[in-house]
Amino acid sequence: MKKILITNDDSFEAKGLSVLIDAVKDLGEIYIVAPAFPKSACSHSLTITKPLRFIKLDKNFYKLDDGTPTDCVYLSFPEIFDGKKPDLVLSGINHGANLGEDVTYSGTAGGAMEGALHGIPSIAFSQVLKSYDNPPSEVNWENAKNIARDITKKVLDGKITIPHRHILNINIPNTKKIKGIKATKLGYRLYGNDAHKHTNPRGEEFYWIGLHPLAFKEENGSDFDAIKNSYVSITPIKLDITGYEALEKLKNEINN
Repeated sequence: MKKILITNDDSFEAKGLSVLIDAVKDLGEIYIVAPAFPKSACSHSLTITKPLRFIKLDKNFYKLDDGTPTDCVYLSFPEIFDGKKPDLVLSGINHGANLGEDVTYSGTAGGAMEGALHGIPSIAFSQVLKSYDNPPSEVNWENAKNIARDITKKVLDGKITIPHRHILNINIPNTKKIKGIKATKLGYRLYGNDAHKHTNPRGEEFYWIGLHPLAFKEENGSDFDAIKNSYVSITPIKLDITGYEALEKLKNEINN
């Protein structure tokens, strides 16, 4: 039986985590190692400045106090798998989109990336929380569950392949009717700055980083385009992020 490791960045109590567990629980032997506290936007960070502690919650279910998704995957090998590795790493289901360059911030993507670094097929799942051009609706977690199960099963059955040191970044639209699944590229995210300056009761100034609306350059074939049109987006991401066109240009500039 295949061994599946599940993590996330919204903590062990998150709704998306329970949905993902329920979606794949009969597809293999399931192990869950999740952060004790929400770790959104922690990216692919590894904790090296303080000790971390596993806390067992249930059979094959642990929270890591106070770890990141990357810590959860990294430390599961010696602690949970006795020096071996699982057959698949799943991260999510994130509460919110991970589209375009937002994957560089994403703890959900970071958990999957850690699996990929160790040669394990890895998938990051995210549930978009805005419907864009569709009528607004509550999150249909049943849709997310079905999509997560379908894609995971196809990966386990070899019908969808994940190349070495790649992850699959999955975004699920928040719409009542999903039209299908599209293979996509990362969109071109338009960023602003949403930093809120406040003063605490002691008169000390502090900043709180907020959220700004999802805004993208309109591009056919992008993950954002798929989500906007009610399709699930699957983007393969290679961990070798070298800019090869820029590399060749740089070589010429150095040599000249």
